[in-house]
Amino acid sequence: MRHAIKLKRVYETPHEDDGTRILVDRLWPRGLTKKKAKVDLWLKEIAPSTELRKWFGHDPKKWRGFRQRYQTELKHHGDQLKLLSNKAKEGTVTLIYGARDQEHNEALVLKQFLQRMA
Repeated sequence: MRHAIKLKRVYETPHEDDGTRILVDRLWPRGLTKKKAKVDLWLKEIAPSTELRKWFGHDPKKWRGFRQRYQTELKHHGDQLKLLSNKAKEGTVTLIYGARDQEHNEALVLKQFLQRMA
């Protein structure tokens, strides 16, 4: 059975409905302790490369290019994708990210990528 994959900013209050909370950012969120973030797993390797992250700079005008480049990068992370897919089969997974923009961030691309894999 496939469970939900949710998205949530790391600065939002954790909730028991989040299931397994997986941080998918390369950098730890500023000003947040590990206890407060309640992250179960930190998959920094699956985050966009430093070069891609800096190029994108959360500029919505670069969103289409970012998505394409990040999806290409994701194809090189089979082990982490399999781990995420297996976690989602076990129960609800919430992909945690730090970006302010809820419509243009790596967690959204990753969620869509995982859903296409299923």
